[in-house]
Amino acid sequence: MIQVTEAAILGIIQGLTEFIPISSTAHLRIIPAMLGMGDPGAAYTAVIQLGTLFSLIIYFWRDLLNFAQSSLQGLASGSPFRDENARMVWYLGVGTIPVCVFGLLFAHKIKGDFRSLYVIAGSLIVFAITLYIADRVSRRHKTIHQFDLRDALLIGLAQSVALIPGASRSGMTLTMALLLGYTRESGMRISFLLSIPAIAISGLYELYEERRALAEAGFVGLAVATIVSGIVGYMSVAFLLRYLKTHSTTAFVLYRIAMGVVILGLLRAGYLMS
Repeated sequence: MIQVTEAAILGIIQGLTEFIPISSTAHLRIIPAMLGMGDPGAAYTAVIQLGTLFSLIIYFWRDLLNFAQSSLQGLASGSPFRDENARMVWYLGVGTIPVCVFGLLFAHKIKGDFRSLYVIAGSLIVFAITLYIADRVSRRHKTIHQFDLRDALLIGLAQSVALIPGASRSGMTLTMALLLGYTRESGMRISFLLSIPAIAISGLYELYEERRALAEAGFVGLAVATIVSGIVGYMSVAFLLRYLKTHSTTAFVLYRIAMGVVILGLLRAGYLMS
């Protein structure tokens, strides 16, 4: 049974780290271990992401409403790709396919072996380096208005890599967006929009599939963690979009590498168990 105080801590961690490219799953695995709370589990982690899903829906509600209206009007008129907003719905759908496919194929690994702290530490470091390289080589000349089907598929494939704890959904999608030439802010906006269907599908699936295990953990605590993650997540989205207008990703890269090294050191010294 996860207590309400512990659930609130998990919600804060989730809200702070889901959108910043430092891996929420890694932090939900590492910080509880450091605090002696134990691993909340992949299912619990997936469900409290629904809180951050709501924060995205609230933040982007105007965009989402425009997408939905244009898409419905396009379908009614027989022109489903009539304009940029209508096409965005299809692009986000295509971009979500890879994470669904790989999520089902590697479900047991994601809930098991991949949650090893050695895997998380390695992912933090390796994918921090790829983000750094992408940020340095990117031409950063494309905006979200140039988002197309090919880019949706490639960024969607990058999102599926984030099924490995420590890789970071926002980190992997931003890395691919930068490699494709998007500005940091546009790449992050695409990342956020693409994460909406992925978070919804994984969260609702785990809520149903693991309902008995979640009941044992306590639905009151789960609700608290979800609500807290939504409030904190909204603030994180607003902060990150402002930050990336004038800053690079270097601070996140250095943080990830430092955290990965610290985890490996604590594992080697016996202070943490994988």
